[in-house]
Amino acid sequence: MQSLADQFFNLPIMIKTLPLMLQGLWMTAKLCAAVILLGLAGGLMVALANLSPRRWLRLPSIVFTDVFRALPPLVLLIFIYSGLPFAGVEISPFAAVALAFLLNNSAYYAEVYRAGILSVGKGQWEAARSTGLTKTQTLTSVVLPQAIRNVLPDLLSNTIEVVKLTSLASVVSLSELLYNANMARSITYNASPLVLAALIYLVILWPVVRLVSRFQRKLAM
Repeated sequence: MQSLADQFFNLPIMIKTLPLMLQGLWMTAKLCAAVILLGLAGGLMVALANLSPRRWLRLPSIVFTDVFRALPPLVLLIFIYSGLPFAGVEISPFAAVALAFLLNNSAYYAEVYRAGILSVGKGQWEAARSTGLTKTQTLTSVVLPQAIRNVLPDLLSNTIEVVKLTSLASVVSLSELLYNANMARSITYNASPLVLAALIYLVILWPVVRLVSRFQRKLAM
């Protein structure tokens, strides 16, 4: 019978399964890149629609943020991957995960952006407009840079959550880091690959967590 150390910290097994872990990490990185970049862009558009004086833009954006913030990401993922085929829409595991997390995280990014834009005083708008800038120029050149700076820790925190959410992709058999670690566990009959996956997540995310804390302290000063 294996000792506790051999069951969870078996170095030869970790080394043997490392290439499989790195393949899963590459898939996780591609998924994060797609979801984060599209989520940041989509969230900004939803936030601007939410702040629009036009009801036909504002009301749908409010419904969007409320619905997709309320729906658990796992429920949304399973619905898209397993439910849409009943409507004749076939979707790959990668596309299902990307779409589910995009909808979920766009709603959260939108609320962060909205808070940042509202944190910029009306005087900034008026001062910029008085110099001859258009409303669009004022938004992109004056308001948004300040708004993003004000909510940068929140944007980074949400991005960390996106990276952690990618582990849910294992439920649709997408070969990301956790899925590959679980496959390695089932082959080796040892929990060391799962520990290795956890260590990889820690190495990647811990510096970002420290960076967020640093930004928060600087903004609080």
